Amino acid sequence: MKKLMMGVVCALGITSVSAVAAGDIEAGKAKSAICAACHGADGIATIPGYPNLKGQNEQYLISSVKAYKNKERQGGLAAVMQAQASMLSDQDIADLAAYYASLK
Repeated sequence: MKKLMMGVVCALGITSVSAVAAGDIEAGKAKSAICAACHGADGIATIPGYPNLKGQNEQYLISSVKAYKNKERQGGLAAVMQAQASMLSDQDIADLAAYYASLK
């Protein structure tokens, strides 16, 4: 019985994480205008030293933006990204990541 309950708890946990983390590509595209100033309208950076977002791994983008939001990334122009990321919800981050990851 304990094993069954643990399996149910784990399955529910995985399901809820997936539901929260699911990004909407079209919503991400609509939200990407502010990102385009530095990372380009097509996800190719317009400023030397800024990363390209086009085709980047979705989970990497999510973890990176959340690290900026939580002020876990420092150096360089981290203060700029921290300010931008602080205005994003988890859903905004997921949507943006889905959009940029979808660009090929």
